[in-house]
Amino acid sequence: MKKHTIVLFALVFGTITSLLLIVQSFRPIDGLESITSTDRIAVWAITVILFIYYKSLNSKPQLVPSMISIEKENSRDKDKPGVSFKDVAGLDEIKEELQETIDFMINSEKYKRMGAKIPKGILFHGPPGTGKTLLAKAVAGETNSSFLYASGSEFVEKYVGVGAKRVRTLFEKAKKESPSIIFIDEIDAIGTKRNQDSNNEKDQTLNQLLVELDGFNTDETVIVIGATNRLDLLDEALLRPGRFDRHIYIGNPNMPAREKILEVHTKNKPLDGKIDIKAFAKKTTGLSGAQLANIANEAAIIAVRNNKKEISTLEFDAAIERVVAGLELKNPNVLLKEKKTVAIHEAGHALVSKILDTDTVQKISIIPRGQALGYVLKYPDEDRYLLTEKELENKIITLLAGRAAEQVIFKEITTGAKDDLSKATDIARAMVCSYGMSPLGTLALDELYIKYNYDTIRIEIKDITDRTYKKAIELIEDHIHILHKIADRLMEKETIDSEELDLIFKENKRPPKPNFAL
Repeated sequence: MKKHTIVLFALVFGTITSLLLIVQSFRPIDGLESITSTDRIAVWAITVILFIYYKSLNSKPQLVPSMISIEKENSRDKDKPGVSFKDVAGLDEIKEELQETIDFMINSEKYKRMGAKIPKGILFHGPPGTGKTLLAKAVAGETNSSFLYASGSEFVEKYVGVGAKRVRTLFEKAKKESPSIIFIDEIDAIGTKRNQDSNNEKDQTLNQLLVELDGFNTDETVIVIGATNRLDLLDEALLRPGRFDRHIYIGNPNMPAREKILEVHTKNKPLDGKIDIKAFAKKTTGLSGAQLANIANEAAIIAVRNNKKEISTLEFDAAIERVVAGLELKNPNVLLKEKKTVAIHEAGHALVSKILDTDTVQKISIIPRGQALGYVLKYPDEDRYLLTEKELENKIITLLAGRAAEQVIFKEITTGAKDDLSKATDIARAMVCSYGMSPLGTLALDELYIKYNYDTIRIEIKDITDRTYKKAIELIEDHIHILHKIADRLMEKETIDSEELDLIFKENKRPPKPNFAL
């Protein structure tokens, strides 16, 4: 702004001087007789240059460069993507749901004859890494439509009006490129709930988005697809029918879907003939599509590191550990006393998990990975969607079994159970606040109730964790001989697989106590 003022002042001074010189050429003015023709030309030239420079400043105000750069970046994605549903594995139900929208874009006339209107918006929501962006590109590829990508953060700006301008520009491009698909990733950056105390730039941007979603001409085949990990944050006006007509939840894949995803990500990789993709799909319960792709890539990298020409089961197992547990520390500086404590801790987890049959123990290790000094890899026998109160309590018992083993063996506890305590508390909190599994009754508690009755809720959560911790100690004491066997084997070999754990249980199983009751 300072530069702009200086140029304007210089231009005014030059203009006045030029006018005086023009007048002086027709009628002499005192004090200007000594100015030559060369001086006049120089003054006029400088004035013209200043005028041109001032015009260029006016044509480029402060906000324009950032807006132009963003619009240029957005134009990079209006090309038709080369992705189709063949490249999307595992989401069969969602692809079937989207086929109707694709058919609407390709054969819109038959729907219009029935009086049907094309859905204006589709909202993908769910955890990160589940394929929301890939699905949006696949819809554009299947319909041969232009694909315009935008991130929610691109519309957030401190200058008033910039975000709304970018929204208008994006929708204008979509109409010109019709049929087209606008994909707004992380839409919660601009679509969060408004309140009475707020009227900031973000709200104006959201208002413009709402207007654009409502203002489409029905002859223009433009669909808006949004993606978010936090559906609960979005404004109700954005979620209503007529704007985002369809809400599609995209969760983590089940076992058949994981198998298909792993097949897609390993089809261009040289695999050992003994590899069982189905077995790896079973071992990766709860992982997202992005994590599965990362596992396949890590397995290939490990195979190259080991100078192998094919990827074997060993590389895949190492890749799963790398993604789930973290990077292995090659030269850990762990004291012998701490190593024994970790062995007892992890043996406690494995022992109780085996006794309660909560999950299948895949591997126990006391080799440090990431920030953990040891870990137990386990997975459920099958995908579960409903859990009973007893099963949830058993999960908490298994999580607290590591600390319980430390308490029983060493008569003291360490900081190693930090992550276990956090997970156990989360399950207990959900039992009290969400599942109605406490003396508070069969009700789900909202955030406001939790805020003003936290002491009451805390007592109920503590009651669950105390009760389950006591049960974990009882199980450890009843099977302490097996605990020592597992811990000794860990100290000797550092890792135990599922087969070796089964053998330890088989060799050390005590006969049942005789019943002398009459």
